[in-house]
Amino acid sequence: MQHAIRLLVILGSCGEAVAPGDPAGAVKVVRSEMRLQALDFWLRNPDYLAGELVTKVEAGELATSYLDTADHLLKSPEPDLRWYPMPRWHFGAYEAIDDAFAVLDAYGLALVSRLGGVVKTARSQFFLTTKGQTAVNDLAHEPHLSWYTEQVKLVALAAGTDSGSVLKQRQYRQAEYARTKLGTIIAPIANGVAARLRTLRTGVGPDNGGSEE
Repeated sequence: MQHAIRLLVILGSCGEAVAPGDPAGAVKVVRSEMRLQALDFWLRNPDYLAGELVTKVEAGELATSYLDTADHLLKSPEPDLRWYPMPRWHFGAYEAIDDAFAVLDAYGLALVSRLGGVVKTARSQFFLTTKGQTAVNDLAHEPHLSWYTEQVKLVALAAGTDSGSVLKQRQYRQAEYARTKLGTIIAPIANGVAARLRTLRTGVGPDNGGSEE
């Protein structure tokens, strides 16, 4: 159920507007599973999300106040409680989403459209329905679930409009992510991000060498 909730809020905050020809009743869409998996990775791994915010501050794309946000992601017990690591496979962080989407589809909150032939699916698209958007809005007022609707805003900020392949490339720039053996859990980078934060806050230029750990 938590996986289903994460996917629901990702569609709500990171989905783009639907276009003519999309399913009736759909209001937002994520048009590739690769992008959906990359977004889910950041929602499940606050340390990697914090690292992306720090990178954007270093690049001048975000205000320095987001260093405090990154620090909060590393130190707050809530993000740590919501940490759900993912294994790495050939195309990066991945966890099967069929069961979670089956839950969303059963309640009419979201649906999947698979493009391609019978033998091989060329691409899957993931749609949020009107009912699903209402559910996302309701989650924002639930004391125990509103964390997801707030956290996913930072995920959307970090991701921007980058395609799934670009997001995966960005995640692979983290040495710990890239060198994780296939089928094993992707290692955390909290210590490395904390060191980058300390460097920036003491006025020394960002350390661009080495890995995050």
